[in-house]
Amino acid sequence: MGLILAQADAPRASQPLLDKLTAAHSESDAARREDDVWDAWLSESGPTVDIMMERGVTAMQTGDNALARDMFDRIILIDPDYAEVWHRRATLFYAAGRYDEAIADLEEALRREPRHFGAWTGLGVIFEAIEQRKAALKSYREALKIHPYAKIPAQGVKRLTPLVEGRSL
Repeated sequence: MGLILAQADAPRASQPLLDKLTAAHSESDAARREDDVWDAWLSESGPTVDIMMERGVTAMQTGDNALARDMFDRIILIDPDYAEVWHRRATLFYAAGRYDEAIADLEEALRREPRHFGAWTGLGVIFEAIEQRKAALKSYREALKIHPYAKIPAQGVKRLTPLVEGRSL
């Protein structure tokens, strides 16, 4: 029991990487740090989940969304605190036009990892698609607080700010 608690309380490998991403001083530096964060997120669970996650991600990339969904559902049962699996399943829901389920999963990801810039970006994209511009703008801004060089959120902020807040004179 103590070992399990110690593992649950241990800092995640992604935390210092997220700090470095937030402090990036150039687009190229941010791109390198972003890759490091994604790598850490994909391997923040145990070896069994890592194998299942790899299989789910590969299935997603090859268009086998049923297998990907099955893998992600199983991972959630095994490790419901694994933020990245919620994010990946949300991506499947988004691609299928199931926005309510995608939003719910992105919120689950953010409950587990509040600095998940991918989840914030996903929320921005979905909120913009359903014309919830104020929520989209807020989500994009949250993503940029974590990843100041992220292109999709930066473009979203540029596009939505005049629509939500008006144009300056």
